[in-house]
Amino acid sequence: MTGKPIIRPRRLRSTAAVRRLVAETRLAPSELVLPMFVADGIDAPVPISSMPGVVQHTEDSLRRAAAEAVDAGVGGLMLFGVPTSGDKDAVGSGADDPNGVLNRALSLLRNDLGDSTVLMADTCLDEFTDHGHCGVVSASGVVDNDATLERYVSMSLAQARAGAHMLGPSGMMDGQVGAIRAALDAEGFIDTAILAYTAKYASAFYGPFREAVGSSLTGDRRTYQQDSANRTEALRELSLDLAEGADIVMVKPAMSYLDILRDVAEVADVPVAAYQISGEYSMITAAAERGWIDRDAAILESLTSIRRAGASIVLTYWATEVAGWLR
Repeated sequence: MTGKPIIRPRRLRSTAAVRRLVAETRLAPSELVLPMFVADGIDAPVPISSMPGVVQHTEDSLRRAAAEAVDAGVGGLMLFGVPTSGDKDAVGSGADDPNGVLNRALSLLRNDLGDSTVLMADTCLDEFTDHGHCGVVSASGVVDNDATLERYVSMSLAQARAGAHMLGPSGMMDGQVGAIRAALDAEGFIDTAILAYTAKYASAFYGPFREAVGSSLTGDRRTYQQDSANRTEALRELSLDLAEGADIVMVKPAMSYLDILRDVAEVADVPVAAYQISGEYSMITAAAERGWIDRDAAILESLTSIRRAGASIVLTYWATEVAGWLR
């Protein structure tokens, strides 16, 4: 037969084994981080109605679930504390209390797991304040950036003392990474890393998370979280976080901000993370429950898209389950 050969890209799609061999983007358990909620005032895990399959843990159930995740090969655990409403106040005093719910949980897991995983802590006040904002609110009703930094510094030191390997300042205060880094270094925690919430957008998809942490927020956080209309702004935030000493940078949410994730990944010289947030989890779960989509396939496709866009680390509530599929 003569003439120009027919180019057939489909040859490399012909079987599952061939597709697996030539896949450009891969998932591994070690790239996944499991967000977990631990609550005070409960004696059994409490299901989160808007996030089927996710619970507020007791200390005992947290320890069991954390061990299961580590055994599955999950790369890290991100802890969020849920105090009782009576333990909340205007400045989030429970956030830096060594006996507060989050710091107790960090200490327990560090004792249980040692260095077998990366133990991360959410370094933010919103769960601990009676107004639900991520910082200290002034008399005029505005979140006071510099007063909030003082609280973040105290919270960071408490979390480092409790055993966190990595801190996740998520409040989007100006200068938060630099303030925390300076404080950690001054206290000798030079190996405690910072996962910066570099581009955290004000999103409609956070609703289920607010149920999960029992948020007291009324109103919104648009004066400090980023506007979904803005793209270049994320790169300004990235430049500042890198200059202040961020060890890892993150984009949150993932699904609606894959373009931002790509922008950040193309220029960052540190690892890049993305958070597949509660609303993303809940939408896939709800659609699958109704039989509208293939649940497992949608989970894998969504995580692969986040990795393909440039994330080397993905926070997902499916981390333990997916890790089991990938092993």
